[in-house]
Parts: sequence; C-alpha cells; structure tokens
Amino acid sequence: MRTPDERFARLPGFPYAPHYLEWRGLRAHYVDEGAGERSWLCLHGEPTWSYLYRRMIPPFVASGARVVAPDFLGFGRSDKPVEESFYTFDMHRTFLLEFIERLDLTRITLVVQDWGGLLGLTLPMEVPERFERLLVMNTALGTGDAPLSEGFLAWRNYVNKTPDLPCDKLMQRSCKHLTEAEAAAYEAPYPDTASKAGARAFPNLVPDRPDAPGAALSRKARDWWMSAWKGESFMAIGAKDPVLGPPVMNALRKVIRNCPEPWVHAEGGHFLQEWGEDIAREVLKQWK
Repeated sequence: MRTPDERFARLPGFPYAPHYLEWRGLRAHYVDEGAGERSWLCLHGEPTWSYLYRRMIPPFVASGARVVAPDFLGFGRSDKPVEESFYTFDMHRTFLLEFIERLDLTRITLVVQDWGGLLGLTLPMEVPERFERLLVMNTALGTGDAPLSEGFLAWRNYVNKTPDLPCDKLMQRSCKHLTEAEAAAYEAPYPDTASKAGARAFPNLVPDRPDAPGAALSRKARDWWMSAWKGESFMAIGAKDPVLGPPVMNALRKVIRNCPEPWVHAEGGHFLQEWGEDIAREVLKQWK
C-alpha cells in the first residue's frame, strides 16, 4: 500500500522534498537535507515518522551537517505492506544497514528514540567505522532478559485491541502543545486501518524473552556499547515519559561507555523530539 501524495500536501513545519530508494521491491522514503562531512541519522519510533524530527532538522543542518531521516517501511511516506507478518526485527534492521550503505553515510551521529533506539542501537557494532557520535532519547535495548514494564504491557494490549490506531490523538495526548494540524500530520500516512499494519506490529516485536527475535543481537549490542564504543554521547530524557523515562534511561546510561550525565527536559514526554529545539540547542552547545 502506498499513501497518496496529496495526504502530505500541507504538513506544517515540514517543507522538505521527498527522497526515495527502492528496497526489495518496496519504495522507502527519507528526508535528506544539508551537506557536510558529518551525517546525522535520525531514526523515529512508533507510531511516528520523519515528521517527528521537523524541529531538529533545521539546527542540525545549520551546524554544517547532512541530516538524513528515513521512514521505516510501514510508516510515513514509505510503502506499507498490509501483512503484519512482514514486519520483523530483522527486516527493519537489515533495511537500516543497507540504507546506510546505499547512501554511504559516514561520520554518523546516530539520533534515536523509541524503536529508533531498539533497532538503531544495534547498528554501530556492525559498521563501527561509520559512527562517531550518539544522541539517545527515551529508548532502550530489547535484550529480552528483563521483564517488560506494566506500562509497556498496557500499551501493547491497547494496540492489539485497537487495529485502527488513532495516531493523531495518541500524539496529542503525549504532546499537548501540538496544534490540530501537527497532530493530523501523524495520521496523514494512514488512509485506512490496513495501512497501519506496521504500527500495530511494533509492540509485539519488543523482545520479551531471551530467545525472542532480536534479543541476542541486542545483548551483543549491549556488550559492544559497554566495551567497544569510542565515540561521544549525549543522553536527553523526557521526564514525563511513563514507560521509557528517567529510570530506564539511567539504566541505559550505564551501558553506554563514557556517557555523560543525562540532560533532563522536565516538561518533555516520550516523543522528546516534539521539544526538539531545546534538545538541539543543548547537544550542539556540547558538540561545538
């Protein structure tokens, strides 16, 4: 399923021309702005898409970097297979690794949140020569060796009971400062219930046992971040996230070698990019 272009015609604060690449017979969309030796690779989570980074793209570009923000398959302007079985941890991860290779991204600052982190934090160990910095927000590694929180289990149960996931209302509930038009931009990729298969699939892909798909890879990544990561890191935490807030993030900080004290946004929630101007200002202040 391919979302009609007219549904993306009037997106507030998102003037970026679409870019596409073909991957295994599917069309994947990405934002590609700016130029420079450094690349900022911005990975979204669920149920969002590259629109989530609209507040951060301008300051990152102004810093003299190339900013790339792909839409995962099933999200945003990317194609959306309607079979939920298509969506697997390995498929998404393989796509991201091949995406990095196809665009030849180097000197990457990896920017991750939510599923952007569950997937993205497993990437640098495969091609460490391409990565030099990490900006990590409200996410985790899906190692499968710790019980999932009650908050996440409630979210997974809600998604499983709500096939026509109301992405606009979910975003407004978490980010009360969104305008109606901004909230509508999160519903724009999905003209019908079938098109939301990718969003429905993600909660059930979180590794919940040691032998779950992706769990062993995530444990390997955890070890790599602890022992082999040599780059700079910046951790930003949305304090009002009930699932991936300060306790989870402070535990993740212990995994990331030489990660400094987190910067906490007192008003920020799970989708911290919606307070993106604040985050970009702080991280660019550190990485002059």
